[in-house]
Amino acid sequence: MIKSMTGFGKAICESQNFKVTAEIKSVNGKQSDVKIRMPSVYGEKEMQLRSLIAQSLERGNIELSLFIENSAENPNYSFNKPLALKYYSELKSLSKEINQENKTDYIGLIMKMPDVLKPEKSIMDEKEWDFIYKTVVKVLEEVDKSRRSEGIKLERDFRKRIDLIFKLLKETEKLDLVRLKSIKQRLQNNLLDVIDKNKIDENRLEQELVFYVEKIDITEEKVRLKSHCNYFLETLADKNSQGKKLGFISQEMGREINTLGSKANNVDIQKKVVIMKDELEKIKEQLMNVL
Repeated sequence: MIKSMTGFGKAICESQNFKVTAEIKSVNGKQSDVKIRMPSVYGEKEMQLRSLIAQSLERGNIELSLFIENSAENPNYSFNKPLALKYYSELKSLSKEINQENKTDYIGLIMKMPDVLKPEKSIMDEKEWDFIYKTVVKVLEEVDKSRRSEGIKLERDFRKRIDLIFKLLKETEKLDLVRLKSIKQRLQNNLLDVIDKNKIDENRLEQELVFYVEKIDITEEKVRLKSHCNYFLETLADKNSQGKKLGFISQEMGREINTLGSKANNVDIQKKVVIMKDELEKIKEQLMNVL
């Protein structure tokens, strides 16, 4: 079964005085590109998280956001004095413009402004990190479920389009029988227009017809296209998602469809080929999202 590279997961874990919220967003990408947002105190553990994410999600543009809340009664706080002074300057200037300079509680306002006063941890707690790690494992499981769910939708779409290509190929086979018969008849008629029937070497004519028909025969292309389509479906059913392999198979399908259209040199068959190409392009576009 296939998986999409598009997925989302969110996990929240709480202890008595600690709360961790983890979110992961994933979209398609050729390789694994991981971005992590988390408190700087846990920076030394970033490589451990990257390794875990790469092992679990394999490929894609992946963004992990970790939000840590310490609910202890007496947490340590950091005071951003330069930012507080900047807020003070701007608030005082605004108060002066609206004539409320003597009525404003600057300190009270500044302490409520973003990033002026916030909890701070200077030392990483290993027990807390274990808690965070387990939360990340949990959110990765949620992302995997999301990717599987999206993969089911993609697989249904692929099967529907492959079925249509099979149907068009079957219609092409019927048209091909008429095409070959028409070509033989046309060649014979054109030959009779310039050469007396009694002077025609029937054996030689038959050999030339066979030689020409072999050059425009599309039997091999039809057989190979059918084989590639079946291989595509087999790969879809594989227990592991194989987006790159499916991409290679679709390229081979495209080659056979193109050759079939050019060799057939028949309007009715080329109409079927155009629809096949359109369906295959839609498959290729969706394969960009498959893991």
